[in-house]
Amino acid sequence: MFYLKNYGALIYAASDAITVPHGFSTRTGGVSTLDHVASMNFTTSTGDSEANVAENYRILLSALGLEPDSRVSSHQIHSARVRYVTEADRGRVFDDCDGFVTDRPGVTLVVKTADCVPILLADADAGVIAAVHAGWRGTVAGIAPNAVSEMLRVGANLGSIRVAIGACIHDCCFEVQNDFVEAVAAARGDAFADAHIRRKGSTRYADLVGMNCALLAEAGIAPSQIDIAADCTCCAPFLYHSHRATGGRRGTMASVIGIL
Repeated sequence: MFYLKNYGALIYAASDAITVPHGFSTRTGGVSTLDHVASMNFTTSTGDSEANVAENYRILLSALGLEPDSRVSSHQIHSARVRYVTEADRGRVFDDCDGFVTDRPGVTLVVKTADCVPILLADADAGVIAAVHAGWRGTVAGIAPNAVSEMLRVGANLGSIRVAIGACIHDCCFEVQNDFVEAVAAARGDAFADAHIRRKGSTRYADLVGMNCALLAEAGIAPSQIDIAADCTCCAPFLYHSHRATGGRRGTMASVIGIL
C-alpha cells in the first residue's frame, strides 16, 4: 500500500512493499518559487535555479536518511537501457539510459517524472535495488523487465523482488492517437495493444501501468509483488507535476531508492 508521508513541509509517497529507504516526491515541500515549478522541483530545464534543485534534493534525501551527494541520475532519453552503477558513479548524471541497478550501499538511484511511470524495485534480502523511468517508449521497449534481468544478474532472487509503481498518468487521462496505437502494436503485437488501449467513443486512452505490469509478469514478477499508487498525476496537478495537465509548463518529480 502507498502512503503519503510528511517531513516538515515535505510531502512524499512511499510503499510498504519496499523496506529499503525510498520515496516518490510530490510538488510540495521544496524551495522552488516559480509558479509552475513550486515548490518541490528537480529540473532546471524550465527556469528553476541549480541552487533550488540542489536544496530540493537535500530535503528529499535527508527525509529518507540518504546522503545528497550519493545520487546517480540521467538525462532521460525514453529508452529501455538500464545501467548497473557503483560507488564510483555517485554524483554522475548519465546521458544514455533511463534506469539503474545497484547492489552497493551508499548509492542512491534517481529517476524523474512528470506523468511518465516511476518504478522502484528492491530485493531487500539480496541488497539489490533498481529505479526506472518508464515513458511509453521505454515501457513498450521493455525497460521494466530489463531492470529485473539486471537485478537477477547481480544476485537478486525473482520471488523476493518487490515493485512500487508511483503516481503517473493513468488511462483516465492518457489520450492517444493512431500513431501511438500503431507503435505499440508494432512493438508488442495487436493483442497487447488491444489489451492496454481502450476506446471511449471515438477517443483512445492508454494504460501505461497495465503495460508495465504485463511486461513484469512476463519477466516472472507476480501481481502480488507489485504495489501501485492509485493517483493520476494529470488528475491532481495541485499535488503532482503533470506535463499533460499543464501543457508542458511544469516542474519534475524525483523517485529515489538507496541501500544504507
